[in-house]
Amino acid sequence: MLRRHIRARAAGAAVVATAALLVAGLSGSASAGPAAATTSAAQTLRTDAAPSALLRAMERDLGLDRRQAERRLANEAEAGATAGRLGAALGGDFAGAWVRGAESGTLTVATTDAGDVPLIEARGARAAVVRHSLAELDAAKARLDRAAGRHAGADVPVWYVDVPSNSVVVRAVRPAAARAFLAAAGVERALARVERTAERPRPLYDLRGGEAYYINNSGRCSIGFPVTKGTQHGYATAGHCGRAGASTTGHNRVAQGTFQGSVFPGRDMAWVAANSQWTTTPYVKGAGGQNVQVTGSTQAPVGASVCRSGSTTGWHCGTVQQHNTSVTYPEGTITGVTRTSVCAEPGDSGGSYISGSQAQGVTSGGSGNCSSGGTTYFQPINPLLQNYGLTLRTTTGPENPEDPEDPGEPGGTWAAGTVYQPGDTVTYGGAGYRCLQGHQAQPGWEPPNAPALWQRV
Repeated sequence: MLRRHIRARAAGAAVVATAALLVAGLSGSASAGPAAATTSAAQTLRTDAAPSALLRAMERDLGLDRRQAERRLANEAEAGATAGRLGAALGGDFAGAWVRGAESGTLTVATTDAGDVPLIEARGARAAVVRHSLAELDAAKARLDRAAGRHAGADVPVWYVDVPSNSVVVRAVRPAAARAFLAAAGVERALARVERTAERPRPLYDLRGGEAYYINNSGRCSIGFPVTKGTQHGYATAGHCGRAGASTTGHNRVAQGTFQGSVFPGRDMAWVAANSQWTTTPYVKGAGGQNVQVTGSTQAPVGASVCRSGSTTGWHCGTVQQHNTSVTYPEGTITGVTRTSVCAEPGDSGGSYISGSQAQGVTSGGSGNCSSGGTTYFQPINPLLQNYGLTLRTTTGPENPEDPEDPGEPGGTWAAGTVYQPGDTVTYGGAGYRCLQGHQAQPGWEPPNAPALWQRV
């Protein structure tokens, strides 16, 4: 937890071939409706519009050249859509999915049933037959989360579902403490793997994503993503940065707004309502102060590239290591965060994580720094939007919340502004659809127009 406190005022060829196969083979299916044949996931998520600042940060931090960075974003979009379709098709057999390779050119989908292998391979993905389903692993982690308050102390800082190893990983300073934690939670050792760690995560203490703001003139954090609630402008950020009622000033020290809601620990989410002097923009602050556009909030898969903007260290990139992670800070346990290889430092808390142009979450905490490297955790943006009834500001949405666009939907339960999770079902235009990837719906992403996000049923 790295809130910045202010003192005085100084405070290779085979990979390319695989990537080409992925882009060509994983962009849709016949069952997805007519749009699937013409609209790829990369097109839906506008990976071609990735700004130069984001691509340069990926090149620097992930060791890529420009074309590799562009192909990686396209591959990750296609892989997410394919994993969503296969997850729906495999049902209870599904055991997770992940991407690998410099260009994320290899998608692996895990299943508990060897009979599913032909189906997985027919989609252009690699199949892994494993012992435990994702539902089984998630249930085991949920038991750990429930036991955390009484049995997980500072010696057991992190646990998560690790789909590549098909296990629940418990990282501990003292392995004996991890074993006791597993026993207290009633989690079978066959489901878990204990790893020794020296990390001691803490929240990253100290209206454009990544900009600095100050809380009650005594600490600094970073804006996550500009949002609206009806006609009210504001931004999403980390809960540990401030409590409801705390006042904020902007990076220019001009009065800015007030925390409307805050959750910490348990989760690490908050939002600030801005005064009339501040207007939301659909951007995150990139390298050199350039604008990086936000077009949506589709969750990136494990292994995908992700970049962070913060008011202390600016732009840094890495990869998504695990979703559904729990981490214990000195103040308590946080659940449902995402673990990444991106670095951060005090004052970056609350700042933006973005994959391509898709908002991922707000900086929570971590360990290490941007000189020697580190591990960080972010609060996913979609649960935050859902919890507070917020709408992410995007370049594809209405310019002003006072004048929302009418997508002209022909009737049904689908609604722009709603946060959907994989498996959710809606109707639209007389047809039924199943959600493939978590996202906040917006005009232009109606189910027939977004086969990367919706499958007709």
